[in-house]
Amino acid sequence: MYFHITFFSKVQKVKKINNLTDTIKFFKEAIKTLKTSGTVMPSSSFLAKKMLQNIHFDSADIIVELGPGNGAITKFILKKLHPTATLICFEINENFHKTLSEIKHSQLIVLKSSAENLEEELLKLGIHEVNYIVSSLPLTIIPEKITNVILSQSYQVLKPNGTFTQYQYSLSYFKKLKQFFRHSISLKFELLNFPPAFIYLCKKVG
Repeated sequence: MYFHITFFSKVQKVKKINNLTDTIKFFKEAIKTLKTSGTVMPSSSFLAKKMLQNIHFDSADIIVELGPGNGAITKFILKKLHPTATLICFEINENFHKTLSEIKHSQLIVLKSSAENLEEELLKLGIHEVNYIVSSLPLTIIPEKITNVILSQSYQVLKPNGTFTQYQYSLSYFKKLKQFFRHSISLKFELLNFPPAFIYLCKKVG
């Protein structure tokens, strides 16, 4: 009994050390690229779980993640992914892309490409529609011309009743999302994240 408790305790310590190491790596990279990363801390496990609450993993074939960073949310998606499904990540930061590429998972595709190339990159993979898009992009600091392309293409590639999930640190982007998803937007809030975050659930009604 003592062995099992001691072993479990050591495993938990190793996990905490690994999580701390990942956080420090993210912080250093985010500081260097703050203008494009939009944050200095990775998403908390609480935010990651809430972002994925509305995804029906048992029936989702294709899930796209935009701006996954060091994979804080990616890892949660992979744990829930159906055995026949595919997760496609778009990450332009070289160091984050390298970190994601080190995740060994047969259902994961990591692309070093901008989200504004969404349709083009999916077509290269023979994919025309996706079930869900999970976005951690700092939309408020990306030029409007580019965000318009990203949101337009996201809407286009979503299957009917598919969902675009985006978190932001304020409600200022609600009006912009309404231009593309009209009134099919609901909100959630996660306090246990730094900073606390609003989650936009944008459904393609059709």
